[in-house]
Amino acid sequence: MSRHGRRGGVGAFLTVARLVMGNPVARLILSIGSKEFKCVYKDKGEVNASAIYHALSMLAGESVGCPISVRFLGIFINLLANLGVSAMGGKKEDVVEAVKDPALRRGISLVFRGLAEYGVTVPQRLPAPFLIVWNFTNMCNLRCMHCYQRADKPLPDELSLAEKLELIEQLDRAGVAAIALSGGEPTIHPDFLTIVKAIASKGIYAAVATNGWRLADPDFFKKAVDAGLRYIEVSVDSADPRKHDKFRGVEGSWERAIKALENAVKYNLSHAMAATITKYNIDEAEEIIDLAQSIGVKRLVFFNFIPVGRGVGISDLDLSPEEREEFMKTIYKEMKRRGNIEIFTTAPQYGRVVLQVSGNKEVAPTHYYVSGDPIAKALAEFVGGCGAGRIYAAIQPNGDVSPCVFMPIKVDNIRKRPFWEIWENNPLLLKLRDRDNLKGFCVKCPYRGVCSGCRARAYAYFGDPLGPDPGCIYNLKYWKKIKEHEVAEDSSK
Repeated sequence: MSRHGRRGGVGAFLTVARLVMGNPVARLILSIGSKEFKCVYKDKGEVNASAIYHALSMLAGESVGCPISVRFLGIFINLLANLGVSAMGGKKEDVVEAVKDPALRRGISLVFRGLAEYGVTVPQRLPAPFLIVWNFTNMCNLRCMHCYQRADKPLPDELSLAEKLELIEQLDRAGVAAIALSGGEPTIHPDFLTIVKAIASKGIYAAVATNGWRLADPDFFKKAVDAGLRYIEVSVDSADPRKHDKFRGVEGSWERAIKALENAVKYNLSHAMAATITKYNIDEAEEIIDLAQSIGVKRLVFFNFIPVGRGVGISDLDLSPEEREEFMKTIYKEMKRRGNIEIFTTAPQYGRVVLQVSGNKEVAPTHYYVSGDPIAKALAEFVGGCGAGRIYAAIQPNGDVSPCVFMPIKVDNIRKRPFWEIWENNPLLLKLRDRDNLKGFCVKCPYRGVCSGCRARAYAYFGDPLGPDPGCIYNLKYWKKIKEHEVAEDSSK
């Protein structure tokens, strides 16, 4: 999708798919797409994947030998791209170019499979997550004040290399589109490059969330890219090196983080600067944006603070709903004013704020993407809002599965049962996909389709992942009760 006037072909393609699902014949045809088939690719040999994935490969122009039912689906998908996308104001060539990327092909395939298996749901239910955030190790070389993982030394029961490779096989068979390695600090683990290469070999988008320490080294950076790394997200929590280093616990960490981002810009690797926004740094938001632009960074993500892990000890730094509301308005306006940098926040309320501030002219289908494209508006409730347990899940160093890295609820473990069984059957994950289960104002909010509140914050403050998000201005009464309780506790000491 484009933020610069023309409608995006991929957005139009997905919108058309959603519209045709009202036709029983179209749904019957697409129902073939969820079944797995072995097809022979000219350059890859035999590939076992969903029929929709193979059909999209044909659309991309790949030479694929498949059973007749898959070839028929390929004709149908091509028809959607030819007629439907054009009717929606998009361009087929955009779709064709997009599906040449195996990772994006996997993502589009997930949406089609979700439509075929579950019909149109709001938000859309998927047969597998778009994204897995894998806390690859508990090992870390920094001591960040807000660390959700309390990262330090590796855990005694972390997955072995063989188990890690088997997990990638499972995620590949499930159809996962992207895996982001986090931690701890994944880049300092001896298995890092091996696992990046294994992820990339499956056509899965390989990303890493990092403090940047090792990626500041150009030689290591190049090795990671050569292994198949496609995206880095480097944490920088202040424009002031001393403030950043204090927050991160190790002197020199700011300098290394900046160098890692400079390497990403220099070598043209997709990247973002990430800053966790708290009372500690909210007064320098514009300076952080200036810093990102001075490096050449094109994407800046302000992470929503969640009082979990070590963050519990600095919960007093959390923004009030009023502060968060003004902050979201500020970064949206700054992005529009500056024009050459994308600025987002992981606070799901950003979807609502963008709608309100833009006078309903723009929308954020997810809190990572803003557009004035009418297609994006059609998709907003389809894909938008908090993705915990819905379009993404987290895996811990020992194989525990949770809805979100900021929500330390063990729902199962991949050593006990395959990931796709956990995703399809776990009661909590199923509840998180139905927004009628939400509580507080979140369940009746007119913007719940593009927001639904942060489920991790609800759990952190109330012990209930379906509870109200006290970070939202519409849940201000819950925030006031939290503060009143804290004052009462302090006075009793």
